[in-house]
Order: sequence, then structure tokens, then C-alpha cells
Amino acid sequence: MNEMTKQFEQFAEIMKSAMPQVKANKNGYEIRTKVLEFAQNNVWQDYHAKWGQFETSMKKDGDEVVTEVSMPEVPGAEKVLEAANMFYDFVSGNKTK
Repeated sequence: MNEMTKQFEQFAEIMKSAMPQVKANKNGYEIRTKVLEFAQNNVWQDYHAKWGQFETSMKKDGDEVVTEVSMPEVPGAEKVLEAANMFYDFVSGNKTK
């Protein structure tokens, strides 16, 4: 009986690989959510890359030493939505000016 069970399992595996796989399409909300998630990740990755490259400068102004630190701006919702619109326009084939 063990041999027969193995044959059935092998047959089932062969049939499983031969059958087409059905995948449900995503609706518009799911697609927009994924685009928004992608945009958010992209904006924050850009911010973190810039964070590693912040700039420090020192200069003498009369008798004082002035230190200036330039750091990247923390992205807010506006930047994320701007990136999401850019990606969404690219995917849908729209060109914005």
C-alpha cells in the first residue's frame, strides 16, 4: 500500500504542475495602496541616503567660530503623495508637466 500511495502523490504533483494557476486581479484600491506604499518606501529610502551625507561647515566670523550643519528635510505626506502620483502616472501612461 505504501508504493501505491507514493504513486498517487507523484501523480498529484504532476497534475498540480500541469494545471494553470488562477490568480485574482487586484482592484483599484489595492493597486493604489501598493503604489502609495512603494512611494513611501522610496521617499524614505531617499531621505535615509541623504541623511548619511549631511554637511557640516565651520567658518570664522570675526572673533566667533560659526558652525553650520545642513541636514536633509524630513519627508512629509506631501512628498509621499507627490512621489505616488509620479509613479501612478508612469504606470497608467499619463504624462504630467
